[in-house]
Amino acid sequence: MAVLVSNLQKEVPVSEELIKMAEKAAIEALGLAEKSFDQEVEISIVFVDDAYIQRLNYQYRNQNYPTDVLSFALQEGEEGPGEEEILLLGDVVISLPRAREQSMEFKHSLFREVAYLVTHGVLHLLGYDHQEEPARQIMRAKEEAILSKLNIP
Repeated sequence: MAVLVSNLQKEVPVSEELIKMAEKAAIEALGLAEKSFDQEVEISIVFVDDAYIQRLNYQYRNQNYPTDVLSFALQEGEEGPGEEEILLLGDVVISLPRAREQSMEFKHSLFREVAYLVTHGVLHLLGYDHQEEPARQIMRAKEEAILSKLNIP
């Protein structure tokens, strides 16, 4: 399992500890997702600012405002030709300024907020959704189980 973390923003400092926590959250999300993979899996986590995520949100969802997290699954639809050594699962894009605001609003740490957003984004890559109530409850239970396993209240 490879988790690639990139920082494309300058508003919120990104420590090595934050990067390691994001990697752990992604790995735990994959582990508790109850999906098995026949090959190595790669996920990308990208930290951006509000302007960047707003452009993505508008381009891909026709929503012209910043959001906290977007997931871009690369495994939707038909499979491409040939068998690849590494399964590129997709990208999780997180607005760190938005995560910082939400951590203050909910009165918890930035680490907890980023862990939640990574977990949420990876579950979306795996096909989980929260549009309908039963699916929302399943996804929320998985998120809480992952955060608990990471010892993040």
